[in-house]
Amino acid sequence: MRIGFDNAKYLELQREKIMERVNEFGGKLYIEFGGKLFDDYHAARVLPGFKPDAKVKMLTSMKDQVEIVIVISAVDIAHNKLRQDIGITYEQDVLRGYDELTRIGLYVGSVVFSQFDESNVAAVNFQRKLEANGIKVYRTYNIEGYPTKVSHIVSPEGFGKNDYIQTSRNVVVVTAPGPGSGKMATCLSQIYHDAQHGIKSGYAKYETFPVWNLPLTHPVNIAYESATADLDDINMIDPWHLNAYGEYAVNYNRDVDVFPVLNAIFTRVLGTSPYKSPTDMGVNMVGYCISDDQVCQDAAKQEVIRRYMNARVECRKGNCSEQLVEKLKLMMTKLDLKAKNRPVIERARAHGEGKDGPVACLELPDGTYIFGKTSPLMSCGSAVILNALKHLANLPDVPLIAGSALAPIQKLKCDSFGERSAELHIEEALIALSSSTFINPMASLALEQIGKLRGCQLHTTAIPPQADTKIYRKLGINATSDPIYATNQVYFD
Repeated sequence: MRIGFDNAKYLELQREKIMERVNEFGGKLYIEFGGKLFDDYHAARVLPGFKPDAKVKMLTSMKDQVEIVIVISAVDIAHNKLRQDIGITYEQDVLRGYDELTRIGLYVGSVVFSQFDESNVAAVNFQRKLEANGIKVYRTYNIEGYPTKVSHIVSPEGFGKNDYIQTSRNVVVVTAPGPGSGKMATCLSQIYHDAQHGIKSGYAKYETFPVWNLPLTHPVNIAYESATADLDDINMIDPWHLNAYGEYAVNYNRDVDVFPVLNAIFTRVLGTSPYKSPTDMGVNMVGYCISDDQVCQDAAKQEVIRRYMNARVECRKGNCSEQLVEKLKLMMTKLDLKAKNRPVIERARAHGEGKDGPVACLELPDGTYIFGKTSPLMSCGSAVILNALKHLANLPDVPLIAGSALAPIQKLKCDSFGERSAELHIEEALIALSSSTFINPMASLALEQIGKLRGCQLHTTAIPPQADTKIYRKLGINATSDPIYATNQVYFD
């Protein structure tokens, strides 16, 4: 893989910048962490060389000073909101995040429920579950007039009615499963309560994207816009920064719009605002660690195409609007991109011309293209994965799984599970491959290659079964598909 980002430099510079900001505020800092704290696969895709766990690695290097606070909106709990990138609910992600952060030695002090309401039964039950496992839970509430009625917000009837989160370390990282969870409001509420207790504290924002010191039209920044197109986020020049310093910096509309209110809140709580622009609030050092700009531009363009193709599929499923597809199409136009600029798309379509059933094309790290087609035995996803593993293990093009081993699985699917099709999905094919390792050494050699599929590009000429989509995600394969179904069935899973 071509590398365009210096991850080691990033870890060093990012840690230094955070500690510098801690010292500026006299020893205690609340940092709102935007994006993913770990599993940041978007950053890894658009900045080749960036490690998905880079932020966690950086925090681990200063773990004795760091405390994590996880915020989740009680409204999102009630709505069972889903993290689309990994296919789990926000509630599940809080539990997963707590376990993973604790496992690597980071201190998770508490979980905060924002927008809490006693009538929210799902939130009350989740709080009970957390507390039964020894996890501290705090609540913050809807404040009338937030965020514009500053005098009411910064008062005992505003922030004052929120729980005061007890923290014991000087770097408090406030994170959440996704956007709109209430991270910023939690930080501001804490600064208010600290002031009431005679504690001096400050606020900073850590958003990986948009990259403030890259041009507005840089593909990496446009790729971020494509990732948040459903949130109506728009990258823009920070007018406050331009006015204060005469320098161009990129931010996004929500931070720019809310900055005057934040400034007023800071002034009311602290006596004066420490910032002249929303960009000033940030501590992001990503832009200083790009080692090959062209590599990152190319990767970001691929991400924009991938987002566009996936939106077309979701629109076909009825899960998003045509308006979202058009927004992403406009971003494609900005970068002069078409679907054919994603090589696996062109090759999959060409390979499938004049043939029956969907076709999959997978691009390996060395640039080799592997194909698989749907058959009565396997989905095209299963076929292409097995073919790729054979190629990576330098094995001949022979079956790795005996037909006698597959027949019982197919019978079970149709006779016991009542499925219409006997074709094996990827997980089923890999389990069959795994069970074959005892009698076939080639199967064992093939299975050893599975880690090499992470980061590979894949395209199928029809929407894959949900079971295959989940495995692409688990294997780290960046998959797209054409927005058509393989059959005319109304129900499709």
